Amino acid sequence: MEASSVTGLLFKHLSFRSDRQNVISSNIANVNTPAYKTKDLVFEDELSRANKQKDLDLFVTNTKHINPSLNQIDKLNEPRLVEVKGLKEQNDGNNVSLDNQMSEMSKNKIIFDAIQSSIKKDSRLFRSVIESSQKN
Repeated sequence: MEASSVTGLLFKHLSFRSDRQNVISSNIANVNTPAYKTKDLVFEDELSRANKQKDLDLFVTNTKHINPSLNQIDKLNEPRLVEVKGLKEQNDGNNVSLDNQMSEMSKNKIIFDAIQSSIKKDSRLFRSVIESSQKN
């Protein structure tokens, strides 16, 4: 049982952030590998694309039966691993910037921690509701 309808989305985003951390770590590990190209995991672009195409709109078939849900989020494609274009290459063809990747890793960790905190708060709220309903 999920604490709320948002919990599933939070866990999906948490999983994405974990996968992105692995991609960034791989980039850092290959900073001295000749011809290695920086990679990134793209999800927000997919979400924006779906929103522009109105794939995320809720459709109402009967005005008396509105069930707002986030099921259409599940239709989104999984995150895609892409090669980052337009970065400055070194003489050996490698385009990994250690400073940039360390910055991205820090940013990703901050977002990961914020999502974890949101999940904990959501769970505490859900537990609080259950406990208060048991007292009655």
